[in-house]
Amino acid sequence: MADIGAYLKKHTEALVKDVGIEAACELTGKSKATLGRYYSENAEHSDRFMPVDSVARLEAASSYPHVTSALAELRNITLSYDDRHPNHDREGGVNSDVIALSQRFAMLMSEYQVSIEDGIITVNEAKRLLRETVALQQVLIDMKLHLEEESA
Repeated sequence: MADIGAYLKKHTEALVKDVGIEAACELTGKSKATLGRYYSENAEHSDRFMPVDSVARLEAASSYPHVTSALAELRNITLSYDDRHPNHDREGGVNSDVIALSQRFAMLMSEYQVSIEDGIITVNEAKRLLRETVALQQVLIDMKLHLEEESA
């Protein structure tokens, strides 16, 4: 990407506008002028970017993670949204994660067995396998977060 700075500033502006300038000021503790500098395309502000803690606060209140998504796109990473529960409300611990992991893996293998019986995985079967794979991935993410909490 030729101008990463301009790309990030565009997405920073979209984030601030998504939340609303007044709310963004309140959430970040920054003035309107300071927030404006973070997405200004003027040469004098070309090296000013919103701090990551401010981005996190705004994205928690926004309808879409504009800056996080832009950063992911720059690395050819795809994000997926999990609306089961917010990260801070994860219940259980590593033991429950291991049980959930075993159950999800069994469900994935069961779905695979049904899908491959005729030697062909159809589009619908592939979609079901993908859903199970994403669910398994989420259990692994929860487990990782629990392990990080326990090791801190």
